[in-house]
Amino acid sequence: MNHDDKGAPHKVVVIGAGFAGLQFIHALKHPNVAITLVDRRNHHLFQPLLYQVATTVLATSEIAWPVRHLFRDRKDVETLFGEVVGIDRAGRRLLMKEGEPIGYDTLVIATGSRHAYFGNDHWEPFAPGLKRLEDATAIRRRILLSFEKAERETDPALREALLTFVIVGAGPTGVELAGMIAELAHHTLPEEFRRIDTRKARILLIEGGPRVLAAFSPSLSDYAKAALVRLGVEVLTDSRVTECSAEGVRISDTAIACHTIIWAAGVEASPAAKWLDADADRAGRVIVRTDLTLADDERIFVLGDTASVTSQGKPVPGLAPAAKQQGAYAAKVLRRRLDGRPPPPPFHYRHQGNLATIGRHAAIIEHGKLRLRGWPAWWLWGIAHIYFLIGTRSRFAVAWSWLWSYLVGVHSARLITHRKT
Repeated sequence: MNHDDKGAPHKVVVIGAGFAGLQFIHALKHPNVAITLVDRRNHHLFQPLLYQVATTVLATSEIAWPVRHLFRDRKDVETLFGEVVGIDRAGRRLLMKEGEPIGYDTLVIATGSRHAYFGNDHWEPFAPGLKRLEDATAIRRRILLSFEKAERETDPALREALLTFVIVGAGPTGVELAGMIAELAHHTLPEEFRRIDTRKARILLIEGGPRVLAAFSPSLSDYAKAALVRLGVEVLTDSRVTECSAEGVRISDTAIACHTIIWAAGVEASPAAKWLDADADRAGRVIVRTDLTLADDERIFVLGDTASVTSQGKPVPGLAPAAKQQGAYAAKVLRRRLDGRPPPPPFHYRHQGNLATIGRHAAIIEHGKLRLRGWPAWWLWGIAHIYFLIGTRSRFAVAWSWLWSYLVGVHSARLITHRKT
C-alpha cells in the first residue's frame, strides 16, 4: 500500500470498542501504524453476560471495563470518546457529532448492532431490548420495581399485571432472561416479601417460530423448553406479538396485561451502510468481500455484527467468537499489506459451538457431534465465559458471584438505583 506521506505513520481508525474492534487492535502491532479508537461509550462490554446484570446476578463493573485502561500500555493507540455521524469516503475522514473530523488511511468499522422491532419502533419504550449496559440496568430496575409495587398494590388485577413478565423472542438471550427471572421470582425473593407470594409471578416466553433456541438441534431445543417449564416459565411458540404498550402485549387477538416486557426478538446493524452508501443485507449489515473489505474500497474493513460475509458458503453468525476471529483476520490482512506481502487466504470462520444457559442449574452446549445438557453443561458454559472475560479481577469477581448464587440462591446485585420506569 502506498502512503501519501511516507514520513508519517499509517493512520488506522477503529470505530467501536466491541469484540471485533478490540481484537483487531490487540492483533495489529506494527512499527509504522498509529491507531485511533473511537467509541461513544468509554467502556468495553462483555455482552454475553449482559442478561445477568439485568437479572441481578452480576454488577455492571464485573462485565465492563474502561477502554483507556485496556490500552494504557499501548503508546501507539489513542482513544477518543465521541459519536460518529457520517463518513466522508472521498476525503477519508470521519464526521463527528462534536469536534473536528478524524482522518484515516485505513478505516475499521465494528459498530455492532441494535434492537430491531420489525417496523414497530414505537414499541421500544414499552419493550426495551438488551444490547447496552444502560439497557441492563433499566431492565433490572423495571423487574425489581414491579415486585416492590406489587407489594403495595391492593387491586388484584393490577397486582397480577405487575407480577407478569413477558420476554419476546426465544433465542439465547430470551431463554436466559426467562430462566433467570423465574429463578429470581421462585427461589430468591419469596422469603423477602410479606404481602405477595413472588412464586405466583408469571414469566412468559413468546416465540414466533415453532421452537425455542432454533439454532440448536431439536433434541436440545426440546430439553431447553422442558427445563424452562420446570422453572415455571410459560413457553408460547408459534405466537406472534402484534402490539406492545403500557398495558401489556397482544398476541393475535389475546391481550396479556403486564408491566414488564423485554424485547429479545431481533437485531439490526448500526447505520454503517448508510454512512458508506454501501450495499447491505435485509438486517442492514454491510456486504463485504471475503477479506472483510468493501467491494469498492480496500481501505475500509467492516467487522462483527456490522458485516455480512459468508464462510464456506454459509453466513457468518453475529456471535462474539466470530467477531474476534474477524478482528484478528483483518489485522493480518493489513499487516501483510503494509509489509508488501501477499494477502492471506479468504476469511474462514471456525465455529466454536452454541451455548445457552437455562436458570441456575442447567445449560446446553452443542459443538459438532458433541451435545451436553444439564449441570455439566452449565459448569462448562461458566468456565468458557470466565475464560473470555478480561482481567484477573473480573474473572474472580464473576466466579465468586456465580458460586454464591449457585450455592445459596441469592442474587447479589438487587439494587434499584433510579426510580424512573
